[in-house]
Amino acid sequence: QDQLQESGGGLVQAGGSLRLSCAASGRTFTTYTGWFRQYPGKAREFVAAITWSGERTYYADSVKGRFTISSDNAKNTVTLQMNSLKPEDTAIYYCGALPRPVASFDELSDYVWWGGWGQGTQVTVSS
Repeated sequence: QDQLQESGGGLVQAGGSLRLSCAASGRTFTTYTGWFRQYPGKAREFVAAITWSGERTYYADSVKGRFTISSDNAKNTVTLQMNSLKPEDTAIYYCGALPRPVASFDELSDYVWWGGWGQGTQVTVSS
C-alpha cells in the first residue's frame, strides 16, 4: 500500500482555520482516503473520508459543518479544510487509505481497516 504524507498542521487560535494536505507517493489513491486524529493515550478517531471519485464524503458528527474534505486526483492529494477550530480539535492528524468498499459507516470509521498511514501532523488550537 502506498505511503501517505501529511502536511499543514500548526498552532491556531480558537475560531481560526487550518488546511491539511495528504499526498500519495507512487500510484493514485484507493477506494477511500480519509483523515483520523489521535489524542494522547487514545485510539485513532475518524474525522472525514472521501471516495476516489470525490463524489461522496463522510464526516464525524463532531466536525460536520466545520471541516471539508476534498480531493485533487491530478495532483494525488486530499485536503482537509478545517474552519471554526475548537481546542478539542487539538490532536495529531493522520491520513490513511482504505482499499476496498465497506458495508457501513461504522466499518468506514474504524481505523483498524485503514492503512498507509503517514507520520501525522500536529494541530494545536489555543483557547
